[in-house]
Amino acid sequence: MPITVTTLVENTAGTPFTIGEWGQSLLVEADGQKILFDTGPSAMITRNATALGVDIATVDRIVLSHGHYDHTGGLKEVLTKIRESGKRPDGIEIIAHPDIFPPKYFYIKDFIEKHIGIPFAREELEALGARFTLSEASVRLSENILTTGEVEIIVDFEKIDKDLHVKEDGAHVHDKLADDMGIIIKTGEGLVILLGCAHRGMINTILHAQKITGIKEIYAVIGGTHLISADKEQMQSTIDALKGFNVKKLGVSHCTGLKSAAILAHEFEGAFFFNSAGTKTVL
Repeated sequence: MPITVTTLVENTAGTPFTIGEWGQSLLVEADGQKILFDTGPSAMITRNATALGVDIATVDRIVLSHGHYDHTGGLKEVLTKIRESGKRPDGIEIIAHPDIFPPKYFYIKDFIEKHIGIPFAREELEALGARFTLSEASVRLSENILTTGEVEIIVDFEKIDKDLHVKEDGAHVHDKLADDMGIIIKTGEGLVILLGCAHRGMINTILHAQKITGIKEIYAVIGGTHLISADKEQMQSTIDALKGFNVKKLGVSHCTGLKSAAILAHEFEGAFFFNSAGTKTVL
């Protein structure tokens, strides 16, 4: 089964005529499906799509990895383009976790409170044709493609950023990011795992994917790994785990951070690639 992953939005531009922007969006083509995984932070997604020869209006469904603006901010523009094209008069399915909509914040007491959640109301998106399928459990997208659903936290060296919050009864509480999820593609060479931000941990996500599919082999891991603030101990534990999985392709982006990406590039020289805007990976 041929698989193509085209990066429409990422912090850095790796192809002429594309523009880098903090966030991520991946277009997955596999199993006869075109799945848009996240939409980046703004309307830039449609500009980059045009530059890459991608007709954004032809996607079959949209998956949102979690409810942060840098993965959902382009959603209104994508829905508008789909509606204007007339190709999906009944709207388009959007698969996500139920926790994507409650307001989310970056919060440090006595210093900053910044809203970082989806910048649109659900009703506004539904008026543009969004049909939400909200599920804590894994959702099957095709014979070989499924979402992770809510990722189980298994290893203790991956922590959720303490400065990410939601509000309960008007008070800030730590956001456990239950809505953080990825996409799994089953192939003859093992699992292909696509990450949004991996707030609940890249290794936790891989272990969870193995558990729900019963497949141990990991062929490729692509996307945001949230290693941007990882200390030496977490980096070494991550490297050891990835080597134990014998990952064949490792394409990191977005919240990995340049320093952590450089370390991974050194450790996984034959498998590693920088997954920037414009990168097209054929698996």
